[in-house]
Amino acid sequence: MQFSAIACLSALAAPGLSASIGISEPHNSVPATNSLKVPGESPAEFCNADRDRDLVQVQLLSTAPNPVKPGKRVSVKATLDIKQAVKRGAYVKVVVKYGLIQLLATTADLCEQIVNADMKCPVEAGKHEISFQTDLPAAIPPGTYNVLADAYSDDDEHLTCMKATVNFPRPAAFGLEL
Repeated sequence: MQFSAIACLSALAAPGLSASIGISEPHNSVPATNSLKVPGESPAEFCNADRDRDLVQVQLLSTAPNPVKPGKRVSVKATLDIKQAVKRGAYVKVVVKYGLIQLLATTADLCEQIVNADMKCPVEAGKHEISFQTDLPAAIPPGTYNVLADAYSDDDEHLTCMKATVNFPRPAAFGLEL
């Protein structure tokens, strides 16, 4: 499976895995004031509560549809406040687990990946709204996936970190959920 930051963002933004997964959070839950939940319609959470020093502040992350389904297209929208230009050499560490089994652990160059969202390096400081679409593979094994994406600048300064726990249910048999 080929890695891309777009797939990773999809995984965090939608019930998706490195090319996607499904949400396990109750639909009617209301996040607490100090919640780690990333604003918007997605299962993404911040990795920690202290994000004041992060160079990229994720203000909104949403997907449509939510939750996504295998074999379907997902649209992702994000609003980012970038405090310092993101230059060549910036990178993201990604870990994807299926339950307790690690499926993927990789480091990718952000500048090589963001072209998939019609962006290029350097990404100047300021507010940015991005959107992109990606197709999810039809054959995603049912189960619970954990996705972690931790991003750093070319000088190893922390950009942002997000995670998601998502679940793809078993496919329906004869039109009935199992």
